[in-house]
Amino acid sequence: MTVEFISAINVRDHDELRPATGGRPLDPAYLRRYARALEDAGFDYTLVPYGSTGPDSFVVATAVAAATERIQPIVAVRPNTVHPTVAAQQLATLDQVSDGRAVLHVISGGSDAEQARQGDYLPKDERYDRSEEWIRILRRAWEEEAPFSHAGAHYVFDDFGPGFRPTRRIPISVGGSSDAAYRVGGALGDIFGLWGEPLADTREQIDRIDASARAAGRTDRPRIWVTFRPIVAETDELAWEKAHRRIARVAETYANGGLVPGRQQTSDPQNVGSQRLLAAAARGEVHDRALWTKPASITNAQGASTALVGSYETVAAAILDYVDLGAELVSVRGYDNLNDAIDYGRYVLPLVRQELAHREATGRRGEVVAQPAIVEGVRA
Repeated sequence: MTVEFISAINVRDHDELRPATGGRPLDPAYLRRYARALEDAGFDYTLVPYGSTGPDSFVVATAVAAATERIQPIVAVRPNTVHPTVAAQQLATLDQVSDGRAVLHVISGGSDAEQARQGDYLPKDERYDRSEEWIRILRRAWEEEAPFSHAGAHYVFDDFGPGFRPTRRIPISVGGSSDAAYRVGGALGDIFGLWGEPLADTREQIDRIDASARAAGRTDRPRIWVTFRPIVAETDELAWEKAHRRIARVAETYANGGLVPGRQQTSDPQNVGSQRLLAAAARGEVHDRALWTKPASITNAQGASTALVGSYETVAAAILDYVDLGAELVSVRGYDNLNDAIDYGRYVLPLVRQELAHREATGRRGEVVAQPAIVEGVRA
């Protein structure tokens, strides 16, 4: 089984340990350096996130593609921000410019307040309905041989196309943990993105995605993508010491408004993914082999916020537990973003790949082993 690794791009030298308080919001030289570092570390993809206060994801993805040769930029897009025929043109152009490396991640939107900042007032379930219509139009824009018209609930146009074509079928990722997310992603996603939950919870989500894919008449399912914030060191004890130091610093950052100064976090996240992470944290701080939920509690589960903590070997084994559940893409992003990415490439990714190569050579299959990470001082 092949497993591919994802990280997230960073556009300037700051992170949750060192939040920037001023200066240029995008450093082109640092962006290029970061993209090349991810490629050198052996990552297969880099997520280019989108938010109302951040840089444009299409432009950043194009810069990533120009600075690298192999890594595939995953462009995060909110359907409320760009018409599907225009998005099809932009993505196909990126795919052509990058020699076939463009990937799309569709964000339907988990926060009414964040959506409203760019004039989107649709309720959440209707946002997923819009995403479904948007994705279907996108595919038609790339595949139809003649002009076509469309009159749907959210988009109406006449005689579009034939559209500008990509080099190949661009993979489309959908994420979320709600019934609407399962429905849309199960039916239309090439990839389905999940945050890092305990193994049993992740298995339950994968089963839901499988069921949604079958209900849509598919004979396959989306590839499963899981995301973690690993904290690693030479030994488990050193990793946990490092984890507690780091989360104390992260707590200070979020107490001061997070990475967006002056914007406090809500006490009740609307999106189901965040609610599930907080529920897992309420059940226990450590789950399975190495999953640490305290960062989710500290950050109010804003985004991917659970950690895998331990030695390089422990974290590699924990990643393999999720691979054995069916994960085919694993996203790992640290807190000291650049240095952590380099460490993952040196010490963690090779261990996972070596074990999978060994299994392939010997015909041995892995088995999920849920082992509580009981380490002295872990709950200090």
